[in-house]
Amino acid sequence: MTAPLVAAGIVYVVASALLVAYGFNLVYFSVVAWRAGRQPTREPAPAGPPPRVTVQLPIYNELYVSERIIAAACRLDYPAALLQIQVLDDSTDETTALVAGAVRRARASGVDISHVRRAGRAGFKAGALAHGLATATGEFVAIFDADFVPEPDFLRRAVAHFDAPDVGFVQARWGHLNPGHSWLTRLQALAIDAHFMVEQHGRGLRGHWFNFNGTAGIWRRTAIEDAGGWTADTLTEDLDLSYRAHLRGWRGRYARDLVAPAELPAHMAGFRRQQHRWARGSLECAVKLLPAIWRADARLAIKAQATAHLLGYGVHLLLFVLTVIYPLVVALAGGHTRVDLLFGTAYFFGLASLAPAVFFATGQRQLGRPWWREAGRVAAITVIGSGLMLNSVRAALQIVLGRAGEFERTAKFGLAAGGPAKHWMRQRYQLGFDPIVLAEAALGSYALATAWFAFTTRTWGIMLYAAIFGAGLLAVAAATASQSIGVFRTRAAREAHVRRERARLAAAHAD
Repeated sequence: MTAPLVAAGIVYVVASALLVAYGFNLVYFSVVAWRAGRQPTREPAPAGPPPRVTVQLPIYNELYVSERIIAAACRLDYPAALLQIQVLDDSTDETTALVAGAVRRARASGVDISHVRRAGRAGFKAGALAHGLATATGEFVAIFDADFVPEPDFLRRAVAHFDAPDVGFVQARWGHLNPGHSWLTRLQALAIDAHFMVEQHGRGLRGHWFNFNGTAGIWRRTAIEDAGGWTADTLTEDLDLSYRAHLRGWRGRYARDLVAPAELPAHMAGFRRQQHRWARGSLECAVKLLPAIWRADARLAIKAQATAHLLGYGVHLLLFVLTVIYPLVVALAGGHTRVDLLFGTAYFFGLASLAPAVFFATGQRQLGRPWWREAGRVAAITVIGSGLMLNSVRAALQIVLGRAGEFERTAKFGLAAGGPAKHWMRQRYQLGFDPIVLAEAALGSYALATAWFAFTTRTWGIMLYAAIFGAGLLAVAAATASQSIGVFRTRAAREAHVRRERARLAAAHAD
């Protein structure tokens, strides 16, 4: 038995064992959510007079949705004397003029709203939130990203969940404004539904630490300050602050039935950028916070779940490792009966691949939808999810290499169900071709070649998973390349549209 064989066997079994642990955790939360049932949760009744609330709207170059979120914030059904709205505008384009007009009109109608500008963009979104907090007057601070549209009763319902002095934040569930726009938005809706209906709900029910999702939530101001405030040393300032607050003894409340709809990214490149930011930020938080978490005076189950949560994107790293070593496993296992037995037991770990399907199906079931009708989407999101492995590997490599991270927001185009049809490729904020597509195509071809190799040697388990990984990588690469070509081909129409847009905005600003 050669040293490479031993090394391949160890890596294969360890990676597979970690994947099955991750899979069992998804099944665990699925069972928790399933047993809790689908009935609406009982919302607490307001206790005492309503507190003063500051609503923060962080905006950066959101030409197509900034007016929408400002209008939604002004429609919030909350005592006017107790409501302050801050539009935290770091924009560098005509969004600033658009925001200024919307704020001016809202202020003229009696709304306490201010247009907050900074000299630079230091700290990105975290910096904007911290800057706004310095002049905030609210005891509680609600945050909505530009692509969200909260319902008028949001604040009244959210504030009621602060029914204990140690509740530091309340997180609402994300809904969707454009779930049927394309296959990409339909798959994103499925994944987000599972996260909020199963994972966040399950963590809340079991008393595990969970995170504020960056938007559609409300913080107790003293919890923000006690936890050290907003910091920009990770790309997920929301996850970072949430866990620092937990470490200080604050609790989070998840309001499953309080829903704030948002626009889903229509561009594959934008979705990829969003996933990259979440992956890198989560891993950065793991590096920063896990030592403190394991030193904390908390139950072992809480520490273990926090670790699984912060390292969630590590699944993609494990999939990448398996994809790379599969040919070695197939080649070196041939003719070695004992090794075949060892690798054969590892096939059991492949059952973890069923866990995401259970997870996504449970999310739909909890929403009262026939989950079996979503089998196609469940299979598709499982394949596409594996195809994003290189996206997360790149994020991890940037951390290892010490490359500075920049908060790159995900562009939105004002798409909404029932709204006017828009050809988003003709609008601004398009992203260029991402060279990672070439690496994904190469690795996807490598994985499919491995699947054929495994087929010829009757290594059925590896054949199946290599085929899934290869299909996912090629699908992600093809979708990204296809949309990039579409963006390139519509450049003339986009330039004409932008010229007309600038003329219209200039005229409106002059008025």
